[in-house]
Amino acid sequence: MTASEIRSLEIDASDALRAAELRRVKALATAVLAGCLGLLVVAKALGDRHPVFGFIAAFAEAATIGGLADWYAVVALFRRPLGLPIPHTAIIQQNQHRIADKLGEFIEVHFLSSGAVDAKLKQVDFATFVADWLNDRKRSSDLARFVLQLLPEALSAVESSGLKTFFTRRIVSQIEGLNLAPLAAGTLRAFMKDGRHQALLNDLLVAVHGALNNPQTLATIRDKIRDELPTLLRFYRADKYVLNKIVASATSLFDDIRSDPQHPFRSEFDQMVRSFVDKLDGESAYADRIEQLKRDVLARPELGDLAQHLWSSVIAMISDNSGSGAVLQQHLSSMFMEAGRQLAADPEMRAEINQGLVAVLRSFIADQKSGVSSFIADQVKSWDMAQLIGLIELNIGRDLQYIRFNGTLIGGLAGLALHTAEVLIRML
Repeated sequence: MTASEIRSLEIDASDALRAAELRRVKALATAVLAGCLGLLVVAKALGDRHPVFGFIAAFAEAATIGGLADWYAVVALFRRPLGLPIPHTAIIQQNQHRIADKLGEFIEVHFLSSGAVDAKLKQVDFATFVADWLNDRKRSSDLARFVLQLLPEALSAVESSGLKTFFTRRIVSQIEGLNLAPLAAGTLRAFMKDGRHQALLNDLLVAVHGALNNPQTLATIRDKIRDELPTLLRFYRADKYVLNKIVASATSLFDDIRSDPQHPFRSEFDQMVRSFVDKLDGESAYADRIEQLKRDVLARPELGDLAQHLWSSVIAMISDNSGSGAVLQQHLSSMFMEAGRQLAADPEMRAEINQGLVAVLRSFIADQKSGVSSFIADQVKSWDMAQLIGLIELNIGRDLQYIRFNGTLIGGLAGLALHTAEVLIRML
């Protein structure tokens, strides 16, 4: 709260009522103090006429002292009593900076301690809140629309700022630094581990079988065979006979391999693949070929043109509000809702998300709590204390005035008790 913010606080109707009540209680406390002083004067004047006036005088005297002491204490808390430069008065004003530092330190140590923060964060179910929020159709739709409205500007900013070129260069440099041969070998070993290369072989055999039995393919192969045969054999249509034999033999072989998991060709294929993987991982010649292939691909200008075309297509699709953009928004909204439903149905995932968020927020608060402490201290130091004290007194001054009533009453009772004890001692 700055000085301008404090001055901007206008007194409303409730503040006016509190101010009037404060003035009334102050006047009443002052009247009680004046009454005790008057009672003291009267009791002292009539003290010789009857012993009871001694008790009244003792009560009034102690009550007056107690009332004056508490009046001084209440006033000294906020300002200097009667405007006099008495030491240790106007306590809040004189200790503004120390109070500010202690307040910031108190909040850092007690409110932002790791234990208190951790306990409070664990009470919050962040994941359920996110799931419920995403599961709402309107919110998901609004989020999808916001994302699609923001993306074109963000992508345009990335393109105009040179970030796209920077990231492209970084990606290319990272790819250039990759050693693809061991990576490819490891990938192939993982592929072979569960026998998936045999399933790939089956798929290849099916594809080749289908290609061989395609009429256009058969016609092309027959033309090639006819061109290679002597004229006499072509006259007797030996090309058709040869083609049928080749297709029949190949089809029979493919069927045998596919139907027999223990076919010798499968073991040969397995050995061939394993040999290739071992050479890929161990022979420098293979690694050099892959590296050269990688460099050739990255150096092709078509790659840059393709990337630019894809980039432009993505921006155009996102910016299209009537066609694909509307469809994209609908799909994006549905994706958000589905994510919310899946999150709501997965307690383990919610627990992991909550645990992760608690760890992140705990670390963030631990790193920033000293800054929060300094911010609070700086804010308190910048307050206009006269204005602030007026607001504090307006809100709690009425309760503070009752300290004066209590001091008057307790002081009077203490004085009466002491006077009674004195009288009893004298009678002994």
